[in-house]
Amino acid sequence: MSVLPISLHENDLLGGLLGNLGTISQLLFTVLFIALFFGFGQKLQMRQFLWDIDKGLRKLDMFRNSAKDLTLKTVKEVGKPSTDPGPQINVLMEQFLISPVDMDPAGIVGKIDHLLDVRDEKFKEDVRRIAPGADSSQVMNLENLVEASWALNTIYRIIRHFYLMGKKTNSIFIIIQLQALLPLIIQEAEAYLGAAKAFAEGQPIGDGIGPLVASRLMKDKEKRKVEKDVVVAETMMEDRRVIALKAEGPGGNVGKPGDAIKTIIEENVGKVSMVVMVDAAVKFEGENSGEVSEGIGAAIGGIGTERY
Repeated sequence: MSVLPISLHENDLLGGLLGNLGTISQLLFTVLFIALFFGFGQKLQMRQFLWDIDKGLRKLDMFRNSAKDLTLKTVKEVGKPSTDPGPQINVLMEQFLISPVDMDPAGIVGKIDHLLDVRDEKFKEDVRRIAPGADSSQVMNLENLVEASWALNTIYRIIRHFYLMGKKTNSIFIIIQLQALLPLIIQEAEAYLGAAKAFAEGQPIGDGIGPLVASRLMKDKEKRKVEKDVVVAETMMEDRRVIALKAEGPGGNVGKPGDAIKTIIEENVGKVSMVVMVDAAVKFEGENSGEVSEGIGAAIGGIGTERY
């Protein structure tokens, strides 16, 4: 009869020992988990981010090379150069513009406008040099094609810079920001590549909606040139006098619409009831292409000198 109490006491001792071991193992597991999460989890996550960025960087490099090859092929087919235009195209893809000093903002718009004019003329002259057999409209398309290739090359160089910088400094903050923005940047690069293909084939892009509307108003009307690469014609619509302006074309050309509007207003001594501008806009996700919206302000692209 005395065996039973002894057995119960042994069972209680064994259960307490196992319970203490369970608590210790849980404590060790928690400590190990925290150490792994903070010690190696961040590094593993950073490694995954770097893999994603490296994959996106390879895609951007593919876009850049595709645009460059397309530019080289189009220049050879259209421009009929006597020498290999590859080295000169590489020089054009590395060009850059240095903004004027803006410490004194007075007159900064005129300075930027002058620099852009000089840059456009030099760029166009360089394209004429590497494509001597191209006519004026083909030179404009080639100029836009080279600019699209330049944009893709610039995007790739910037992303590669921050990728290597984040990898070199082991900075999680640089890597996270780059990985978060990369999908949007790749979408923009895809748009540039699509535009490059359109320029190479001489096809219109979304911005062509404005000249299309103006050309409908100008149909069978006498046109005259008012400013650089801008033509104007007069017509009647619903018993109202309409003055339509558009880029001279053909080819990917914009001209100086701001100066042209200023000239027309001065010619009419300011007696202009309304200025209506038609331009393409960025489509938000979920919206249908081709929808028409009305707004207030100058619908002119660029960095702002024409809107000024």
